[in-house]
Amino acid sequence: KVAIKGIERELICPACKELFTHPLILPCQHNICHKCVKEILFAFEDSFADGGSESSNQSSPRIRISASSMDRIDRINRSGRKRNSLTPRSTLFPCPSCQRDIDLGERGINGLFRNFTLETIVERYRQAARAAIAIMCDFCKPPPQESTKSCMDCSASYCNECFKIHHPWGTVKAQHEYVGPTTNFRPKILMCPEHEMERVNMYCEICRRPVCHLCKLGGGHANHRVTTMSTAYKTLKEKLSKDIEYLITHITQLDLLLKETECNSERAKQEASQSFEKLYCVLEEKKSAALRAIETSKNIRLEKLQTQVEEYQGLLENNGLVGYAQEVLKETDPSCFVQTAKQLHVRIQKATESLKSFRPAAETTFEDFVVDTAKQEDTLGDLSFHSNGLEIPEINEEQSRIYNKALISWECPGKTDSADIYVLEYHKLNKEEESVTWQKTEVCGKSKVLSDLDDDSSYSFRVRGYKGSICSPWSREVIMRTPPAPVFSFLFDDKCGYNNDHLLLNPRRTSVESRAGFPLLLGSERLQVGCFTTLDYIIGDTGIAKGKHFWAFNVEAYSYLVKVGVVPSNKIQKLFHNTSDVISPRYEQDSGHDSGSEDVFFDSSQPCTLVTLGMKKFFIPATPAAPKDPASRILPLPSCLGICLDCDRGRVGFYDAGRMKCLYECEVDCSGLMYPAFALMGGAAVHLEEAVTAKDREHHDDI
Repeated sequence: KVAIKGIERELICPACKELFTHPLILPCQHNICHKCVKEILFAFEDSFADGGSESSNQSSPRIRISASSMDRIDRINRSGRKRNSLTPRSTLFPCPSCQRDIDLGERGINGLFRNFTLETIVERYRQAARAAIAIMCDFCKPPPQESTKSCMDCSASYCNECFKIHHPWGTVKAQHEYVGPTTNFRPKILMCPEHEMERVNMYCEICRRPVCHLCKLGGGHANHRVTTMSTAYKTLKEKLSKDIEYLITHITQLDLLLKETECNSERAKQEASQSFEKLYCVLEEKKSAALRAIETSKNIRLEKLQTQVEEYQGLLENNGLVGYAQEVLKETDPSCFVQTAKQLHVRIQKATESLKSFRPAAETTFEDFVVDTAKQEDTLGDLSFHSNGLEIPEINEEQSRIYNKALISWECPGKTDSADIYVLEYHKLNKEEESVTWQKTEVCGKSKVLSDLDDDSSYSFRVRGYKGSICSPWSREVIMRTPPAPVFSFLFDDKCGYNNDHLLLNPRRTSVESRAGFPLLLGSERLQVGCFTTLDYIIGDTGIAKGKHFWAFNVEAYSYLVKVGVVPSNKIQKLFHNTSDVISPRYEQDSGHDSGSEDVFFDSSQPCTLVTLGMKKFFIPATPAAPKDPASRILPLPSCLGICLDCDRGRVGFYDAGRMKCLYECEVDCSGLMYPAFALMGGAAVHLEEAVTAKDREHHDDI
């Protein structure tokens, strides 16, 4: 049972904020005091007459009309309501509970039912609140006596003497119904407010209110669906009882859950305390054992050293040499001293020489007793609640990449996001460091962009999930390497030497594609001898003057021939004017003969430093330092290639950008500005690697 004092807010009128007094039921099923309804309608009429002046509601300090209610009153006034209209009009009432304008109908306040049930509950609450205050008799002469009963037919309270006087035996009043002392008098029969002489005996299911048979026959409820009052009473009481029982059942279950949570938390605390107590015991045992070992070693060493001291002191004392020498030193006569001291000095020197081979009997340092707790500290740092239900995340190496920044992406095997937050840890691999220091960052999603990594370094990454205080085990560590130099950003140049008949740039100038169309076929049709065609060159729009830089790109797998590298600014014109590029290394227009003597030195005669790619292969240039076997100079084409230009050292390297492994490196003349250079022939395409940004993380989180 719910305590009577716990329902107080259900017994407060929304208008006057006090306990209900003669509450009425509005059509919206909310309750309001009878007096409050009259005062609000009075304020409404004054607002209509005075144009909505603020003084309209000041005559009644009991009622509090909100600003929103006054706005609705003004809106109703402006809607065109006319006074003295000959047509029946309805009364609009601003409900203070639901903030809606309620139509009270033609009868207005007289058409509202009085909520006797709520009135009885309020009276019961008042009696519980003022149990010590008695209800006095209404008919006693002063001073009035305390009433003992109340008559429901007379709506009055009586003491025993007054009740007998006003209800004599043998009269009609003697048959009146009486109850204990109360101030709440309700009629025995609920009458219809529209037909005052008719009792309500039906319930309108549409309007959700009691009605009489006249309301059903010719009133406003003629076409509405109605049921008998007894049926409505039984149905509504069953529904209300079931709903209350349902609420009480769930409240009881919640109370049980609260108690169970308290018990389980105490049990978990106890188990956690026991676990830590075990750790404390282990540490105390290890501490005691270590201190005992140090103390034992100290005692053994002191004993050995003390024995050695006593041995040497005894040797000297037994011979009396030291005592005799100290007495000789007291001699003040130089001649006598020299005469005696010479022989004594020889003996002292012999004793000193015997001490030169002296070795301590024990070590004084305790370096062997240093306790290394670095691994244990890391283990204790990772100590947390582990749950078998929380999945172990795995770093997705295909979606993760390192370029200008590092994008680390992970996922759960079950494809479910069971963790509330993830912790990503990473550290730089350094063989010289004995202990590993992990850097930690918390992530709400399943990817993270890192920008604080060093160039030309390898990093190890791992991730774990957290749900509250419970965490998953660490994922498998993934090692990734950063570029050998800072990333150099540029776009393809669409002006300098760009041949738009053969090459096609995308609007962002990050991809270029060669068109193997009719111009190439027409050029080949004129050739009868030899085998050569034209390479279409394109360069970057930004040059490099100094420093070390890296850029990456992708070559489509279907590409027939692509050359990549660098070109100095003073050779760009020569590059674009040298339209004939030999495909066969055995063909040279100016050589005068057809031999292979120019094979090795072919690349050195070109205006720029380029390597050849094509047919899913990477060709290492034929140089004196290269392997002589042609097959060993052909490597599989990586999915992503990179170029590292070191202007200060005058070297350029070609990398597998996926693993950051150097495939080929050579010297290059960096006397001028250096530009990235690309050459395409036939069907081929090159795409510049896009920089890692925060949008990449958002994109991966969306996926």
